[in-house]
Amino acid sequence: MNMKIEHIGIWVDDLEKMRNFYLTYFNFECSEKYKNLKNGFTSYFLKFGTCVTRLELMNRPDILDEPSKRGFNKGIAHFAISIGGTEAVDLLTERFRNDGFTIASEPRTTGDGYYESVVLDPEGNYLEISA
Repeated sequence: MNMKIEHIGIWVDDLEKMRNFYLTYFNFECSEKYKNLKNGFTSYFLKFGTCVTRLELMNRPDILDEPSKRGFNKGIAHFAISIGGTEAVDLLTERFRNDGFTIASEPRTTGDGYYESVVLDPEGNYLEISA
């Protein structure tokens, strides 16, 4: 059996803002916007070139935000995007800082051997940027 993670879905408040964030900083390819007029659901699928795992950004008006801190609840805490090297991590982290994004964790080598930083996306999701 050939198994893989096909995609990860994230509920977002501002679908276009989040789409633009991921397209701007990570060069994702983007699907056409999907719309379900019956329930107000809209989404985009984002992917890197030939990578099989995709990111789905989703919005529906009746999905509510919980007031607690994202990334520190049970469930998905973060996801990571590997960008190809320590220098790339350092440069992208500085780009995020200069563009006004919150750096939750500075570039470093973690105890399990990853070189990474953590940035909060426009809606506060924890995004690891790894070498």
